[in-house]
Amino acid sequence: MNELENVEQLFELATRENELQVIKDCEKKISLILNQIKKVEVSCFLSQENDHLDTYLEIHAGAGGTESQDWAQMLRRMYSKWTEKKGGKFQIISEHKGEEAGVKSCTLKISGSYMYGWLKSESGVHRLVRISPFDSGARRHTSFASVWVYPVLDDSIKIDIQEKDIRIDTYRSSGAGGQHVNTTDSAVRITHIPTSIVVQCQNERSQHKNKETCFNMLKARLYRYEMQKKEEASENLAKSKTDIGWGHQIRSYVLQPYQLVKDLRNSLENTDPESVLNGDIDDFLEAALYEKKGKK
Repeated sequence: MNELENVEQLFELATRENELQVIKDCEKKISLILNQIKKVEVSCFLSQENDHLDTYLEIHAGAGGTESQDWAQMLRRMYSKWTEKKGGKFQIISEHKGEEAGVKSCTLKISGSYMYGWLKSESGVHRLVRISPFDSGARRHTSFASVWVYPVLDDSIKIDIQEKDIRIDTYRSSGAGGQHVNTTDSAVRITHIPTSIVVQCQNERSQHKNKETCFNMLKARLYRYEMQKKEEASENLAKSKTDIGWGHQIRSYVLQPYQLVKDLRNSLENTDPESVLNGDIDDFLEAALYEKKGKK
């Protein structure tokens, strides 16, 4: 804070003496210091039990066929770009492609510093409004996709899964991987019967490795499920997951007739959707952290 006070004093002196260049330099320095303070403040908010962990991020296209499937793929690209800008890494765990374009669903594993803490507020329905590139009449379409985020658990957290409570299915992977993927049932799907939670993995050639990844994902989902039951908002979250459509969205991305991204929980807006879809979502993530901290 001493540095900020010194710059403010210099700014006042330069203002009295009308030293324009010094005033500009002081303004830049003050802005830099305030940004540093904000970064420290935000990092203090990432202090909950699992915030430091890596995260799984699921994206599911809503009703609307190709439109929503293309939107789901756009969201995947947005989070992938954000991860790269944060110096993290992402891995596609599973993917179900659309018939014409996009993806019906996909799961990413995102690794890096405090990834779960940063992304946990992204769970919910995301809405896109644009002139459809798939509509020969160039009409405006509204598309929906849901995003669900849960932590990659470390070895210190034990989750007991009873064999009688799960069903394991194997199937042929449909993704990239050459002849092996297309001719062996290497992909794995596990259903947890009591909660109806379903996880699947197809990125490894080995069925054993896919099964191991599935169990890790299932443990993470079950842990998050139990945590949600203890949170006041768990009932509303459960309701929002029943319908990927109107009335449940957390953020709107409007490309036509005007350009605006708006978070419907805190009214934060950005008039440059292109930058947001290229991964510049820190303002929205930080606003969610401030909002959550303010409610406590």
